[in-house]
Amino acid sequence: MNASGVIDVHTMIDYRPIGRMQKLVLLLGFCIIALEGFDLAVMGFIVPVLKQQWHVTNHALGPALSAAQIGLVLGAVAAGPLADRFGRKAVLLLSVALFGASTLLSATAGDLPQLVLFRFLTGIGVGSVVPNTATLISEYAPQRIRSLSVSFIICGVAFSSACAGFLSAWMIPAFGWRSMLVVGGVIPLLMLPVLLVALPESVRFLVAQKAPAARIRAVVERMAPGETSAQSVFVASKEQLEGAQTKLLFAEKYWFGGLMMWLAYFAALFASNMLSNWLPSLIKESGYSLQYAARVAAVYQMGSCWMHGAGRCGALLSIFSGAQMLSLEWSANRVFMILILPALIAGIALLAKDHRGRLAAR
Repeated sequence: MNASGVIDVHTMIDYRPIGRMQKLVLLLGFCIIALEGFDLAVMGFIVPVLKQQWHVTNHALGPALSAAQIGLVLGAVAAGPLADRFGRKAVLLLSVALFGASTLLSATAGDLPQLVLFRFLTGIGVGSVVPNTATLISEYAPQRIRSLSVSFIICGVAFSSACAGFLSAWMIPAFGWRSMLVVGGVIPLLMLPVLLVALPESVRFLVAQKAPAARIRAVVERMAPGETSAQSVFVASKEQLEGAQTKLLFAEKYWFGGLMMWLAYFAALFASNMLSNWLPSLIKESGYSLQYAARVAAVYQMGSCWMHGAGRCGALLSIFSGAQMLSLEWSANRVFMILILPALIAGIALLAKDHRGRLAAR
């Protein structure tokens, strides 16, 4: 028990061994991110079937795929202010409920306008989940493994997207495309009671908001049993000033570097979302079965997991600085591009040959 009665929650988190509650928070964070990743990726696997059953074109389905991304932007923008006002846990629970219910409603859509609306609402929920889950994880993780912890939960997106691919290869032919949306909607709603009971509010947020000492003590006791008393006073020596940090992003010395990072992140997400949404359709339209297309897309998603994606980067961030990691990743990507260049050239040649053949047939 702390003899002085003053407990610095930052010091406690950074220097104590990782406790059972922190591991539980990490596990629940991974599950939340995995569920939202499933709901975000599922449309890409049902598009080939929608085109056949609803007799629509890729152009007509574009809004249904883009609606979730637009909602995601709005949800991400609103997530920070809402979480700072009402708490990480409250916003997370509301977001999980929103994207779960919206995905379930998407299974009832009878036409494209309804599907677009429900996918837009799904995107708002998903957009709110990601930043708040990452924030909650980072506020419970010690500094020495913070990057690795956040990277670990982000791997949940690739893991669940791959699961969606393998599952859709079986479920869509057997039960129809709506079954995938039912699964993606029901599981988050079933998880809500678990999150309500097991997921703690951020102790750093509680201290910053000057919450009642009894409420803070209940959370700290779960993290460090026997370390507090009824007279304990809780402080945060490294309390962050979010407003000041946000303003720094637009300061003269940071604007160019920030702009370059935003452009790089935009380009990466653009390419990733484009492939996730349209790869199954492209493969199926090339003459392969839906099951094969779903499995190939699932294997692509697996590439973002531990050894070849976010988890590896998180582990390396514990060794190298952010600038060094960017240089390493840039160099590695150049090597990979060189290695796949022959395959890319061969693919373009096959597409050109196929196109010439179709023109000749006409």
